[in-house]
Amino acid sequence: MQNFDYCTPTRLIFGKGIISHLPEVMKPLGKRILVTYGGGSIKKIGLYDKVMELLKDFEVFELPGIQPNPKYDPSVLNGVRMCKEHNIDVLLAVGGGSVLDCTKAIAAGAKYDGDPWDLISYKVKAKAALPIVDILTLAATGSEYDAGGVISRTETNDKIGYIDPLLYPVCSLLDPVYTFSVPKRQIAAGCADAMNHVMEQYFVEDTTLLNDGFCEAEFKSLMINTRKCLENPEDYTARAEMMLCCTYGCNGILALGNSESGWPCHGIEHALSAYYDITHGEGLAIITPRWMKHILNDRTLPRFVKYGINVFGIDSSLDKYEIANKAIEETYKFFESIGIPMHLRDVGIDESRISEMAHHIAVNEGLDHAYAPLSEKDIEKILMDSL
Repeated sequence: MQNFDYCTPTRLIFGKGIISHLPEVMKPLGKRILVTYGGGSIKKIGLYDKVMELLKDFEVFELPGIQPNPKYDPSVLNGVRMCKEHNIDVLLAVGGGSVLDCTKAIAAGAKYDGDPWDLISYKVKAKAALPIVDILTLAATGSEYDAGGVISRTETNDKIGYIDPLLYPVCSLLDPVYTFSVPKRQIAAGCADAMNHVMEQYFVEDTTLLNDGFCEAEFKSLMINTRKCLENPEDYTARAEMMLCCTYGCNGILALGNSESGWPCHGIEHALSAYYDITHGEGLAIITPRWMKHILNDRTLPRFVKYGINVFGIDSSLDKYEIANKAIEETYKFFESIGIPMHLRDVGIDESRISEMAHHIAVNEGLDHAYAPLSEKDIEKILMDSL
């Protein structure tokens, strides 16, 4: 078991109707609030009006229009500008993971005098950040319980995971009811995102029985409850368990004491959505089984065998490579069964920029240090196999 130093300062308030706690959460943090959100979904479900009603005693400013794969320009830059112009005390993100990721970058940029990209690109370390509260409407990224977010800079095809302990939300309010209206495509993509978060922590060199058990339970819960959510979008029990699975999936709890993985599938997918602006979870689902197939060898075989037996119930008496290959096949079939397009061509990506993306990934993501090291040639092969 590896040494670790771990702290999660975020308060979670979970369950039906918990939005009533919003005023008491916000009051100690300040009077001037910037509310960040995406399109019109929070207005359609009545959440926007409820938030504004609860914040009637505060001074509220708004930053709408934050997109999936949140953009540095305009969203982060506009948010930083508004925080400085209006002397904002606290940020309230209302929406999914993209809104919260963008809000985290704004929180740090608002306390920095230079170009906020200096912080996102790790050129400069933040010394302070505005406090963040969030009301989540999509189960997927786990950003509500971690210190990071992913920001895209369109003009350079960069998509960077920006992580800093200053960016943990002070409090996350998680009501599964607000996920009822999420379209089926986003339910599936959210599941794929969360499953890959778990995979990035499961497929490592040094693990524990405890962490393996946590991860295997996450896999099974996500698959079972995603199917239930797709069948009945208002199944509260399934929505609640799926939401909590996603919350646990990305804040490091599942990997305490494990060795590092390098998060190779995320490293590869970040280029796909930076270059083509595809849905992150769909990109991960397409890449993951091809990555699995590519890294399967005598060294990685035991991990795939354990995954196949404990997650999919594959007969342990079979040849080990047969178990591993069946596990990879079952992973592919699950993603396909929940409606995810399983080829890059299905999401508008052809071979024209594969070499360029592979080079970008190799240079910027450092996947030669991953659990199964990937060279530029390896990355290009995985991308070609995903077409």
